[in-house]
Amino acid sequence: MGATLRALRALVLLCGFYLLSLVLLAVLAGIDVAAVTWAPDALAGKIVIVSFLLAVPVVRGMFMLRTPKGEDPPGLPVTEADEPRLWALVRELAAATGTRAPEAVVLTADVNAAVSEEPRLLGLRPGPRSLYLGVPLLTGLTEARLRAVLAHEYGHFTGGDTRLSALAVRGRAQIARTVGHFHARADGKEAAERARQEQAAARRTAKGRRTKEIDTAGAGITYRLMAAVYTAYAKLYMRATLSTARAQEYAADLAAARIAGRDATASALREIPVLSAAHDFYLDSYATLGLPARQLPPRGQFFGGFGRMLTARETELAGLRAQLPAEPGSPYDSHPPIADRVRRIEALPADGRGAQDGGPALALLTDPARTLAALEDAVLTDEVRQFERAGEWEQLLSSSMAVGLASLDTPLHRALAFHTEDRPTLPVLLRLIDDGQLWQLARRLPLPGRAADTADREFRESVRPLLRDSLQSMVLAEFSARSLLNWEFSWSRPAAVRLPGSASDLDGEAGTEATLRAAVTAALSDHPDTALLRALLPPTPQPA
Repeated sequence: MGATLRALRALVLLCGFYLLSLVLLAVLAGIDVAAVTWAPDALAGKIVIVSFLLAVPVVRGMFMLRTPKGEDPPGLPVTEADEPRLWALVRELAAATGTRAPEAVVLTADVNAAVSEEPRLLGLRPGPRSLYLGVPLLTGLTEARLRAVLAHEYGHFTGGDTRLSALAVRGRAQIARTVGHFHARADGKEAAERARQEQAAARRTAKGRRTKEIDTAGAGITYRLMAAVYTAYAKLYMRATLSTARAQEYAADLAAARIAGRDATASALREIPVLSAAHDFYLDSYATLGLPARQLPPRGQFFGGFGRMLTARETELAGLRAQLPAEPGSPYDSHPPIADRVRRIEALPADGRGAQDGGPALALLTDPARTLAALEDAVLTDEVRQFERAGEWEQLLSSSMAVGLASLDTPLHRALAFHTEDRPTLPVLLRLIDDGQLWQLARRLPLPGRAADTADREFRESVRPLLRDSLQSMVLAEFSARSLLNWEFSWSRPAAVRLPGSASDLDGEAGTEATLRAAVTAALSDHPDTALLRALLPPTPQPA
């Protein structure tokens, strides 16, 4: 479908909203006329009032004259003087695509690239353009793949997608606003009816009379019926406009393959879901690691560490690239399934342009370290930017784990505090185990179903996993409180802990886990023995 037909369909759908509103207003007016003509005056007055109240949201939705602007993602605007090589690529691809280059380039913190335009007269006249480019893409893509990504975005410019989207966005916003008005009115009616019934029930209770069950099913029913009419049209509107959006993605993919090459485009489509998953993992496991301790990674490393993790986990990521995401398609998706897009591009004839050409895309930046540091200032909140900077990642890990262990609050902690009426510390727990009270304590744990009522043997087997996890955490917390834990930071595997005075100093990570596991297992056996755990613990300092 060409741009003209797409614009016409968007306009027809928008007009359909106004036509539906006019029909509903006419129906309400007809009901009013009939009520005034045939109904008693008291009833007619009520009908006219209800019709007026129903008409207000319809009229408000029709006269939302301005298309709401979406919020631009936070980012770092860069000029041509700031990043001449990046801007050269931006202009080169605009010329190759046959479209006007954007007036602004903004670096963001997302695994995403997007273009926007601020058209005039509902998209009939062009307006200023912007390109939003995620730094994680620059970090994880080659220059050839980045060219494919940018060519895809420019395909939206050449297809008129960014200008014509104003019509679709306006229609969605007006329908959503109208539906929201009706639901708000219905919720208000329901809340008022509930309050009225609750007050009536309170009065009946005060008089010693039996109360009725509160029922608000009929409250606001007319508003909900009106909302249902617009919701049905909204589903039609969304299915039609989003099917157009999916077709635009296919067309933009073809434009990317033509400009940047088949292999580079298919490879970029395969790579972006992998980068997205890897970046989410990086943020959760690395970049935000120190937030509980109010610490940030070294300057520039909040986003800069992502590249280091990608390099360390290359083998793991290679397996993800071979498996395309298998998400099911939906008529309400704005993008087609990535697997379908890749298959369409890979079915094109080979053109000899590789996905690895040009080196890493991050090299397009004049000073990547400076840009990554500036991006932190642009996207992190004011509160987070005030946090202390760790000198190195190892320090960040140690601080974070120390804070987490210091605030440890497991079910075993709570049961122990209730059972002993004392602070729930490891020495207190070991004394209780030595006194033969472990399984009495265990019955105070929150257990599923009727586990606490089962026979001793079955009960012990069911509760051991919870006890084991909690006891291991208490051991680590005890060492952390005495500053005796050593954490080993790694980009390629989970952090490892080293216990002092154990075989772990010689045997490595496996030795640490085996030593702690054996000590915990012995303490939680049918005949508990805390000797191994006590051997791990340093002597308790005695007062002078």
